[in-house]
Amino acid sequence: MSSRYKRLKIFTGNANAELAEEIAQYLGVPVGDAKSSRFCDGEINVKINESVRGADVYIIQPTCSPINENLIELLIMIDAVRRASARRITAVLPYYGYARQDRKTRARDPITAKLVANILVASGARRVLCMDLHAGQIQGFFDIPVDHLPGVPILAEYILQIGLENVVVVSPDLGGVTRARDLAERIGATIAVIDKRRPEPNVAEVSSIIGGIQGKNVVMIDDIIDTAGTIIKGAEALKQWGANEIYVACTHPVMSGPAVKRLDEAPIKEVIVTNTIPVSKEKMIDKIKVLSVAPLLGEAIIRIHEDLSVSKLFD
Repeated sequence: MSSRYKRLKIFTGNANAELAEEIAQYLGVPVGDAKSSRFCDGEINVKINESVRGADVYIIQPTCSPINENLIELLIMIDAVRRASARRITAVLPYYGYARQDRKTRARDPITAKLVANILVASGARRVLCMDLHAGQIQGFFDIPVDHLPGVPILAEYILQIGLENVVVVSPDLGGVTRARDLAERIGATIAVIDKRRPEPNVAEVSSIIGGIQGKNVVMIDDIIDTAGTIIKGAEALKQWGANEIYVACTHPVMSGPAVKRLDEAPIKEVIVTNTIPVSKEKMIDKIKVLSVAPLLGEAIIRIHEDLSVSKLFD
């Protein structure tokens, strides 16, 4: 281990141990010796098998499926290192589960994204490092510092590498225009927006496409692909309106339920995602390209550890 980072320790739960290993390799430090197991009744048992006294501890754990198990495991690990006298504890959440429950849309709705933030702070986290929150205002749910990293630079770098020409970046809804504009500026493309209407709950219809896509290669970008319903409807509409090749880019490949089957059958050439959430072998169809966020998270961890600006990464 580099003496420069001798007080920096990386730990991981079971949610994405492969990503934690990549980050540790980037930093030149080993992953900390910790074990998470289950008691006979299903309770989680965490053991930290090395000293963390006075250390700057980073616990890497996306709260992806199974979300409740991964969240509780993270909270227990934070509590364990806090009680072991760690100097500072940073929760590294490449994917922040419950982020879509960030406001009340109906009477008596919970705001679960805020509840999770409260629990993380109460457990002992003193900083949060995350990527592409579903809603940027979730940063304000925490009463501790939050470093929020965008996934667009990683996606843009790959799109530039494959040399796409005559490109338009498409947002699948009005809420994603800022993200689409950021990607478009980075790859030198124009933007378009899919205008959807909801005639009834859980039913979305494409009413129009704002912007020119006729004969162009399209990159449709979103933060999350969950069941892929929005992406598939968008891709079908883009084809009907004259798009050439269609690429899909997203940061968080949740891909639940029928998502993989839908993507495989859709008129999409490639689905570009990152490894904030592990993509299992069963979901790795030929269309999917996984990019690593480890260098970005690793560099952010170095900057936090050395009390340097994280925003300078994107200047």
